[in-house]
Amino acid sequence: MENIKLANPGPLGLMGFGMTTVLLNIHNAGFFPVATAIVAMGIFYGGLAQVIAGILEFRKGNTFGTTAFTSYGFFWIALVGIWYLPTSPATAATDKTFLGIFLALWGIFTAFMFIGTLKANKVLQFVFGSLAILFALLAIGNICGNHTIINIAGFEGIICGASAIYLAMAEVLNEQYGRTILPIGAAKGSSH
Repeated sequence: MENIKLANPGPLGLMGFGMTTVLLNIHNAGFFPVATAIVAMGIFYGGLAQVIAGILEFRKGNTFGTTAFTSYGFFWIALVGIWYLPTSPATAATDKTFLGIFLALWGIFTAFMFIGTLKANKVLQFVFGSLAILFALLAIGNICGNHTIINIAGFEGIICGASAIYLAMAEVLNEQYGRTILPIGAAKGSSH
């Protein structure tokens, strides 16, 4: 059997997550209404690109990457579905409280995934830690109907998304140059 070097799908998934997260949270922070740019990004880059990255992580044997990218990719597709799928007489549109519960479940999932990052680099830990906080803020803001909390979450989400973009670019540039161009903080037990 041939040893084929596979490309790292992580930067693709991180960019899909990061750019979509920044875009949505510019809205949550109160700068713009939900627009087709957010919806399209949620379906195609936050959604499909992350799912593809997750499938490629599966091929590499990375359970964490597979779980993270496919889950968050389908999160984005589901979120767009919640916003825009038509309702039938048998189903009601999702109200803010139930949306908050949806987000709280994703926050619980993310908190467990954050535990998985404790053996990874510091930037990945920050991405998942800040994402868990983001989901908590959005869940509380929606459940309580508190728009100020959602605005605060927006600013926090911009930081979260930007950290994922940074990590994606660090992985690309560090691999491309064969040395550290953008530091990410060594993983526990790593010599570099």
